[in-house]
Amino acid sequence: MRHIDLHKLADDARFNRFHGLVLFWCALIIVFDGYDLSVVGIALPSIMANMRVDATHAGFMVSSALFGMMFGAIFLGTIADRIGRRWAIVICVGLFSIFTAAAGFAKDPVSFGAMRFLAGLGIGGVMPNVVAHMTEYSPKKIRATLVTLMFSGYAVGGIIAAILGKSLIERYGWQSVFFAAGLPMLLIPLILKSLPESMPFLLATGRTDALKTIASKLDPGYQPLATDRFAVPAEDKADRAPIKHLFGEGRGFSTVMFWIAFFMCLFMVFALSSWLTKLMASAGYSLGSALTFVLVLNVGAMVGAILGGWLADRFHIKYVLAAMYALAAISLTLLGYKMPTPVLFVLVGLAGASTIGTQIVANAYTGQFYPMAVRSTGLGWALGVGRSGAILAPILIGTLVGMNLPLQQNFMAIAIPAVIGMVAVLCVNHERSASMHIAGVSPERPQTAPSVSVAHGG
Repeated sequence: MRHIDLHKLADDARFNRFHGLVLFWCALIIVFDGYDLSVVGIALPSIMANMRVDATHAGFMVSSALFGMMFGAIFLGTIADRIGRRWAIVICVGLFSIFTAAAGFAKDPVSFGAMRFLAGLGIGGVMPNVVAHMTEYSPKKIRATLVTLMFSGYAVGGIIAAILGKSLIERYGWQSVFFAAGLPMLLIPLILKSLPESMPFLLATGRTDALKTIASKLDPGYQPLATDRFAVPAEDKADRAPIKHLFGEGRGFSTVMFWIAFFMCLFMVFALSSWLTKLMASAGYSLGSALTFVLVLNVGAMVGAILGGWLADRFHIKYVLAAMYALAAISLTLLGYKMPTPVLFVLVGLAGASTIGTQIVANAYTGQFYPMAVRSTGLGWALGVGRSGAILAPILIGTLVGMNLPLQQNFMAIAIPAVIGMVAVLCVNHERSASMHIAGVSPERPQTAPSVSVAHGG
């Protein structure tokens, strides 16, 4: 009888077609997610004119999705560890596709805000689930690279929204960009067919045949036997109380540090997205079209995410992430000083790399920190708490803008969270990371033979 350690199997696997398929579907889902989140900003001027709403009502319409994302990340991140991550992902895709499309039928700010709140549940809920899924199935040597590459689809979605949005709105009205967001619903049957289920969930529900199929795809050299028994490390085994594991095994302090780091990073991301253009305009800069700004910010985010992931696989991910927070503090502070427009765009790109890009690398680190069985829960709670920073940022920075403070002080207020986030990351106890504790296999049933790994045909 062979006892096969699923965690080690996934860690030691070589990248193959199966990994590419998981990467493709997770990245595509994040592209849709990024489009749905960005599309309101692209269409907002047209919506305000059409519905005859002022900036205050428009702010409510935008922030309603952020509230939905906060609850979605916590609830749908946690429930995934109970119903299976594949179904949780499909539920999220359905939510953000249906209700973003439904927002196109809205005739007033209240109904629009309600649709955006419901869409936000899916937008927020899908993030921790796809990050956890990609983390689970990625080979250890390239895990951070694959997770950040996947999550750079978020920036791709923003770029698509910026490029398509202008032409669609001019030709067919603002509703068209929302109707287009309903198309991913057509892919749900393919997602269910192609995306594998989480291995700890399959183990907990006794679906051994499905595990054998996945094992043979992770390692083409594996030949399933009727007597094979699968196992995961004790802390990776799924149970019905995933939240307690965020604070168990000495992870409590680090969990709080992740929450602080996420709060600070998302504060920066949404402070920039809400007020950067206004701040630069008030300082006398000519930024050109909003489309150019969106492209520079998102291209910077993609470069920062992918480069950060690449560095994290070659150096210690904790210190790479801390360095990215430090870069955010520097680039945001420099944006407060008068300089040539080309230099400004370089700094905007660096700001995208070190805020949005930093958040993507933080997602990857958090996914690696928690055991397989509670990764969605850990990421969901971190993103949920972090969303409160996203909600607070436009309000707080808006208040400062209204006080007519010098430009440097406004950007200093956005940069200070980067320093706090860096300190929080440095305080994470990496010794409590799941990647440091993969011993202690907990099999399906008592072992009668030594555990083995079949990675690479072993």
